[in-house]
Amino acid sequence: MRILGVRIDHVDMKGALKKATENIDPLKPFVIVTPNSEIVVKANQEKELLKFIENAGMVVPDGIGLVIGSKLVKQPLKERVTGIDLMVELVKYASLNKKSVYFLGGKPGFADQAADKLKEQFPGLEVAGTHHGYFKGIHTGAKGHSEEVSVIEDIKSKKPDMVFVAFGAPKQEYFIDAYKDVLGAGLLMGVGGSLDVISGNVKRAPQIYQKMGMEWAYRLAKEPWRIKRAGALPIFALNVLIKKDRPM
Repeated sequence: MRILGVRIDHVDMKGALKKATENIDPLKPFVIVTPNSEIVVKANQEKELLKFIENAGMVVPDGIGLVIGSKLVKQPLKERVTGIDLMVELVKYASLNKKSVYFLGGKPGFADQAADKLKEQFPGLEVAGTHHGYFKGIHTGAKGHSEEVSVIEDIKSKKPDMVFVAFGAPKQEYFIDAYKDVLGAGLLMGVGGSLDVISGNVKRAPQIYQKMGMEWAYRLAKEPWRIKRAGALPIFALNVLIKKDRPM
């Protein structure tokens, strides 16, 4: 289905996990995108991002706004599939099936801390490597910078089955698009601030907020600087309402 012209797949968590794990292939990397309302709005502004989403292996509805929007366009999605929860399920799968993972992103130390937490949760998990996201490169507008080259070479040398990139959107998507075919990983996924949360450095919204799809409100209350990004929500809602009776 499409919301404001952006592809969103009809999958629930179980289906998303099944599709992802069945398509881990280093010869044809499986890319997972986890858009929310903000990313849908941005994809309407950036053709490169829209194309990346269109060509991804799977596009799961991370934001509650997409679930609501799908009902307005009379193509209701099964459920919200959050990036952080799908990532944890994939890590669990990796631990049980001898697949290695690489965590890239977050402030210095966050990826290491997240890896340690997940190894505690899932004994046997093979973490091929980690690296923070504070290096100069494509996501800061300097593609091919030597720091970025060293990161790419490190990932390639570790040969992970899965790479989770936590730069925030759309930086992580552009990074994945640029290097998916050279890293040698079978699955790549942008996971936003997931490493911040899993590492324990950022608190996730309480369960009641998660169930109500109001994590964004909790984060906004905790991090008022996000107000500018939250401005995409009314734009998204207004456009869906205006175009809801038109072909998507």
